[in-house]
Amino acid sequence: MLIQLTGAVFTAAEEHHVDLPASPYVYGGVIFAALLLLMLITVSFSNVGNRHTAEPEHIDPQRQFPDKHDHGQAIRD
Repeated sequence: MLIQLTGAVFTAAEEHHVDLPASPYVYGGVIFAALLLLMLITVSFSNVGNRHTAEPEHIDPQRQFPDKHDHGQAIRD
């Protein structure tokens, strides 16, 4: 059955030949340019976290859900 299916696929591929409107190099160049643009956008956001100095968080004892991820390193009043 698999051999018959393979034969059918090959004969269908031989019958339907479509010419591309542009060269394959044009498609590759467009895809490369799009991915390069996406990479540059990603790299442009890589330093956003270092723009401002970090300020210590004020610990509010009345806070309903305190942040317990500081491991006792936050400034306490």
